[in-house]
Amino acid sequence: MAKEVILLKGVEGLGREGDLVEVSSGFARNFLLPQGVAMEATASARRQIEHLRKEREERERQAKMAASELANRMNSISLTIQAEAGEDGQLYGSVSAVDILAHLAKEEMDIQIERKQILLDAPIKELGTYIVEVRLHPEVIGQLKVWVTAGK
Repeated sequence: MAKEVILLKGVEGLGREGDLVEVSSGFARNFLLPQGVAMEATASARRQIEHLRKEREERERQAKMAASELANRMNSISLTIQAEAGEDGQLYGSVSAVDILAHLAKEEMDIQIERKQILLDAPIKELGTYIVEVRLHPEVIGQLKVWVTAGK
């Protein structure tokens, strides 16, 4: 016999927080309800969850808007990173996501991102200009222009 429950936390393979799911009554009674992972889908609980779902959607919409604004700012940024290089343009080391992040912080651009958000397939090993993508939101990707020049 199946039972409808509302998930209070995301459960892998079942659903996200706030989802109304149908599970076996034993699974609900023995695991989901005692662990505080779900609650019974009563009429008042459904109204409450609908309200929470709307709040979550609004938060997600605002996060996406903020990421889009940051992407627009980021598209106009040009970073210059100096690195030691040979005469053929090959760097003696490489420029990685950590280096790009450090230069962003040093330039005080007021951009708060993490290393894992910088989408760099491989470290940069040659002088030149590169467009580096940054995932700011699951649906928003910004771009930085990075100039790697000889120096130091």
